[in-house]
Amino acid sequence: MAQIAVSHLTFAYEGSYDNIFEDVSFRIDTDWKLGFIGRNGRGKTTFLNLLQGKYPYKGVITSPADFSYFPFPVSDKTRLTSEIAEEFCPDLELWKLLREMDRLEVPEDVLYRPFGTLSNGEQTKMLLCLLFLMEDRFLLIDEPTNHLDLHGREIVSRYLNSKRGFILVSHDRAFLDGCIDHVLSINKADIEIQQGNYSTWAENRARQDAFEAGENEKLMKEITRLRRSAAEKSQWADKSEREKIGADPNNVDTKTGRRPWLGEKSRKANKRAKAIEVRQEAAIEEKTGLLKNLERSDPVKIIQPAFSGKTLLELRDVALFYGEREICSGITFRMEPGSRIALTGKNGCGKSSLLKLLCGENIRYTGSVIKPDRLRISYVPQDTSGMHGTLAEYALQYGVDEERFRAMLGKLDFSAPQYRNRIEDYSDGQKKKVLLARSLCEDAHLYIWDEPLNFVDILSRIQIENAILTYRPAILFVEHDKVFCDRTATEIVHF
Repeated sequence: MAQIAVSHLTFAYEGSYDNIFEDVSFRIDTDWKLGFIGRNGRGKTTFLNLLQGKYPYKGVITSPADFSYFPFPVSDKTRLTSEIAEEFCPDLELWKLLREMDRLEVPEDVLYRPFGTLSNGEQTKMLLCLLFLMEDRFLLIDEPTNHLDLHGREIVSRYLNSKRGFILVSHDRAFLDGCIDHVLSINKADIEIQQGNYSTWAENRARQDAFEAGENEKLMKEITRLRRSAAEKSQWADKSEREKIGADPNNVDTKTGRRPWLGEKSRKANKRAKAIEVRQEAAIEEKTGLLKNLERSDPVKIIQPAFSGKTLLELRDVALFYGEREICSGITFRMEPGSRIALTGKNGCGKSSLLKLLCGENIRYTGSVIKPDRLRISYVPQDTSGMHGTLAEYALQYGVDEERFRAMLGKLDFSAPQYRNRIEDYSDGQKKKVLLARSLCEDAHLYIWDEPLNFVDILSRIQIENAILTYRPAILFVEHDKVFCDRTATEIVHF
């Protein structure tokens, strides 16, 4: 069994004073199915780039295999998919490729179409097929689910479960549970590896946090008691020392030996005071070793204004069109305050188009869309590519209170350095958090969110889920995270 060894790894981006990794060491077996998790901005993609040798670093990384990264770039998407496959795998045997495509439910005719005409999901599956056809490679798979619908995620999860020898970055809990046997987690203070899937890791983490919280509480009580006792013993020691020093040597009772007795009394009192001080320092030192990896997930608060009416939105037998082509039909549902409706269906079936129609875009449709004029909507799009500027400029652009906006981002684990950066320099997950924080700060009766959780880390997803369950806002959303939908949606509308 071969291993990838990381020894004393330290790395910081040029010009940064903060290390992304500092003196990190661990080992990975090359036949593991390893899930890689952690908060946005902790360095998951950076670590994959370090494995590939893209940045200089301190320390040593040794591997018996070369690395291949997903998604790899396809320079000319007008070429046939078969040509791209042959270029990427020169010794490719067609029957092996067809076998992998069949496992991922990719039709054979995809090979004879230009790669750019494939759906995002088909492109994802084809790239995964080609990666797993390469021999003597350890695969680095970076967020493959972002362009997959729920059915596609289930297919890819089963496919990956049949493979081994990869690191998988994903924030989809059900997806991870279906295909990994170890977890590599970037914590606040260290990196750890555990055997099992995501749910096993989460249970162990909850137990560890609960144990450390209990130990922390006991040690706090012990430290308080020791401090009180140390103060008392210190007072006794001072009093004994004063009595010893203040005794008149000319009047010492030679029978009882008063002066030596006072000296011994003072020595013992000082010894007891010192012992208590040492115990107190040991307890404080033990306490500092606890809760170092406890993730502070402050509750997210949602304030949605009341709507004067029983119906926010109603659709009756709506059909949508691309040009003359009908892409979906028979869409009927009604939303009231507190409704949380999830739109589901395969990619390309019209879910995003419906959301854009409701937000005012000019999309051809038939049927009835009843939307009161006084209804205020806050929209979170899929695409983050056009985001730019500072957080202050962004808040001003959308008319949200900057202080509240920054507070919301802080609860979603934005750190002080991130506030100073421009939005275009953020990771995709951080950009999504900016969109969500802005939406939650807008004075809207209805949130319309289109795949809001792409790239967003698991802990932030849980924070948003809990906020939705607590405050019950009205939301119409498209999201392929099964756990999120199951927990938050009051109704499912399937396209």
